[in-house]
Amino acid sequence: MTRQTDPVQLTADLIRCPSVTPAEGGALSVLEALLSAAGFVCTRVDRGGIANLFARWGARGANRSFGFNGHTDVVPVGDVSAWTHDPFGAEVVDGILYGRGATDMKSGVAAFAAAAIDFVQATPPDGAVILAITGDEEGDAVDGTVALLDWMAEQGEVMTHCLVGEPTCPNEMGDMMKIGRRGSMTCWFTATGKQGHSAYPHRAKNPMTALVKLLSRLDAAPLDAGTDHFDASTLAITTIDCGNPANNVIPARGTATVNIRFNDLHSGASLSEWLRGHATAVMQETGVEIACRIQISGESFLTPPGDFSAMVARAVQAETGRTPEYSTSGGTSDARFVKNHCPVVEFGLVGKTMHQVDENVPVEQIRQLKSIYARILSDYFA
Repeated sequence: MTRQTDPVQLTADLIRCPSVTPAEGGALSVLEALLSAAGFVCTRVDRGGIANLFARWGARGANRSFGFNGHTDVVPVGDVSAWTHDPFGAEVVDGILYGRGATDMKSGVAAFAAAAIDFVQATPPDGAVILAITGDEEGDAVDGTVALLDWMAEQGEVMTHCLVGEPTCPNEMGDMMKIGRRGSMTCWFTATGKQGHSAYPHRAKNPMTALVKLLSRLDAAPLDAGTDHFDASTLAITTIDCGNPANNVIPARGTATVNIRFNDLHSGASLSEWLRGHATAVMQETGVEIACRIQISGESFLTPPGDFSAMVARAVQAETGRTPEYSTSGGTSDARFVKNHCPVVEFGLVGKTMHQVDENVPVEQIRQLKSIYARILSDYFA
């Protein structure tokens, strides 16, 4: 009997690698050694100081190539003294594995790597299995999955379908999968007026008054009421400031920031035009100059429900007894890049402790996740 790959031990090995973005920390080296020994052709696709790993079992250009995507980088641990377990110790206590990345998402990577290794060794498929693993999901994400996809295009490497192993379940294992994501963008406003004495406001041009007026306009009405697969788009005012230590001085300059999470009724371009239009209107009303700097982190996207999502849902139901809800909720993920390459869905663990102190995962959930991924592979190549 072929020895099974233990996803819990692999998760622990990965947690012990201090791979806080952008450090690789040894995590991709652990995976590369394991996958290479199992017959995967591994290539490091490093760019811009970021480490990435591409691994393929089977022939390049196969008519069917199932891909997994995930990341081994993690967010900083914060105040180490607040942790009751070593954030990079991978301690197991009462069936719970603790450590930074335990949920987001070293367990997901370990589960799909273990499932892929055991699957190709036990039942070699007619096709290819691809793992695209990045060290830059928690950072700016410009040299992570994007670099992998750029390299794949240059090399003629293709995934026909892809599953991203991010945590997707809000409460119970199997209760949700993602078939899309909202878009995300941030706008930084800088208002420049004229400094003056607060007792003589008519001699100044108050940038803060202009910013308050602008933010009030932006926040006045909902962007939309939602769509068939998406909640309503949201705009959040995240900061407003001028750094003014004096209570009797009208400042010359002020700043404000808004973050928008938007559905498929909008695009980054259409919302950028909307933001700039309101800024221009307030400039004309107040005489205060307002500059906008906009960053679009990702566009909204949807993988329409169909055979692929149904196959994943059936595998989840078979292993957990729950039929996952199709959702587009939450923040962004690297699926926003993969969707330009092939159809993509997301399924992973319960994400309650992501980015928290004492981040943790029940070890049985890791084993269950491996079983789900193994069933998906088996059904895909059946």
